[in-house]
Amino acid sequence: MTELPHDTTGRWLRTAVPGSWALGGGGLALLGLVLGRADLVALGAPLLLGLALALRTTPSGRGHAAIEDLRHDQDATVRADLTLEPPPGSELALFRVSSPGHRHVDLVVAASGPVAIPLCAAGVRTGRQEFFQVTHQQTSIGHRARTASRELGPAQLTVLPRTGELDRLPLPPRLQGLTGAHVSRRVGTGGDLHDIAPFSRGDRLRRIDWRATLRESGRGREPGTLTDLHVRRTFATADAVVNLVLDSRDDVARDRATWSGYGEVHVDDATSLDLARAAAASLAKAYLDAGDRVGFVDLGRVGRPIRPAGGRRHLQRIIHALAESTPSGGARPIVRPPQAPSGALLIVLSTFLDDEAANLAASWRRHGHRVLAVEVLPPLPEVPRTVAEDNLHRLIELEQADRLWDLERTGVETVRWQETAPHTRSLAVGLNLLARQRRRFA
Repeated sequence: MTELPHDTTGRWLRTAVPGSWALGGGGLALLGLVLGRADLVALGAPLLLGLALALRTTPSGRGHAAIEDLRHDQDATVRADLTLEPPPGSELALFRVSSPGHRHVDLVVAASGPVAIPLCAAGVRTGRQEFFQVTHQQTSIGHRARTASRELGPAQLTVLPRTGELDRLPLPPRLQGLTGAHVSRRVGTGGDLHDIAPFSRGDRLRRIDWRATLRESGRGREPGTLTDLHVRRTFATADAVVNLVLDSRDDVARDRATWSGYGEVHVDDATSLDLARAAAASLAKAYLDAGDRVGFVDLGRVGRPIRPAGGRRHLQRIIHALAESTPSGGARPIVRPPQAPSGALLIVLSTFLDDEAANLAASWRRHGHRVLAVEVLPPLPEVPRTVAEDNLHRLIELEQADRLWDLERTGVETVRWQETAPHTRSLAVGLNLLARQRRRFA
């Protein structure tokens, strides 16, 4: 669980107000005594009394400020509560709240008692994010003292990717397991009829087809005699094994000017890793809801992969692993490809800006697996660019298109997660087409 930031308020400092009172009141009283004017002394006396009262009632304790109840709502909004417990004698509290990608907001609230301020920030980014950098300060009654400015936050929150609804999904060429939601090619316990065969050892009596038995017994035999029993054999049901392979070695945005690492990505622009997280989470939910087993491999992390399993808790485990995936300082070569389960469908999610993920997908396909390549590169923004930038972006697109074309030539099926492109199928059309076919081993 993430620890939310909390801090005490700064120590109290006297402002220039008591000094101005001392200077004004003492000057008037001294001038009245020198000139023998009682009215000047009477004007300076309240200022001196206020100074004495200010020195006596200056707050000395410290309060407590904290960011509480940090959460990510369903409307892609991050919310939190900024709480302040000021010390006795406080009158006003000044706050400056800022978040990456947002303009700062200045607040002045009455702080004679506990204060709770709701905070809100919008964005589509997922993964480990920072929100709500707060600078706070308090003043006493009459602005006779103030606290030193203190920094609070930012608060760190792991934003989980959202899952979408997918109707039809491709399956591996060979199903595994003894039960499941899909019809396999082997004989077993299921619903679809395979054939009618003679009764043999191991067949259950409830599988006997009496009509077929009587029909076969009536051919060339005496009426009313039964010789051979016949049973109805059905196709067995089984589950699919799907392995999600995430290429988190790079994270690029729509604005190509930020690819060098110096620009700032806007909070409303989903990067390639954000799209990959959403795609993997949606695919994992769809397969797990169908009763299949799903595994997860992150090419950017050295840790152990998540083995294929099923269930709702396993889905939460995959979603948290997706949210924790981050680029590891540039694209690294894949020295040792992860092992693929036998008969599994491998779904590789990558930008395919280099040859590493493409070579890995082609290698799995050559070993007989069914491989689906999901391209998650964000589309180019429709903004004017220079001729040099246009040429560079066009070159990047052509290189990526060549890689995906080479993958299709090796038998790897390609789908783009977001928009339609000439070298890939759109998501809805592509998955529906791929779901209709289940390829045999090459």
